[in-house]
Amino acid sequence: MLTPMHLAQLNVAHLRAPIDSAELAEFVALLEPVNAVADRAPGFVWRLKESDDDPTLTLSHGYGDHLLLNFSVWDSVESLWNFTYRSEHLPVLRRRREWFLRMAEPTTVMWWIPEGVIPTLAEGMERLGRLKADGPGPEAFTFRDPYDSSEAASLPAAADVRK
Repeated sequence: MLTPMHLAQLNVAHLRAPIDSAELAEFVALLEPVNAVADRAPGFVWRLKESDDDPTLTLSHGYGDHLLLNFSVWDSVESLWNFTYRSEHLPVLRRRREWFLRMAEPTTVMWWIPEGVIPTLAEGMERLGRLKADGPGPEAFTFRDPYDSSEAASLPAAADVRK
């Protein structure tokens, strides 16, 4: 019997300016409402946040200035897709070039985790590095090249970055 799986996702974006700049004021104003949509979305399980009062506190986590990290867990690729492309998130996503630098390397990664597990940010950064180095596979993939949870569940334990 296969272990029930959830989908972890990490998105790393490089801001065009400091988070408290006038250039990003509109984006910052949209963070709380969009996060609230995610929190209520069907299939949402968890997201990284340091404070219920200030959504901008999830910005650095020791990974550098002008970096925005979005890190969450969903019950399926479809649930994350629906939030990303079929909710109030989409108009904000369409404006991303106003607020974020365009990157040549992957900035988003997904992978399957056992249900009930909360991944670490270090694991997410490792998965993103794996995607950059090796391309998509069952242990690190994107919407463009998704993998089924059964493919990840059948991987040998060595494929897991958690030690």
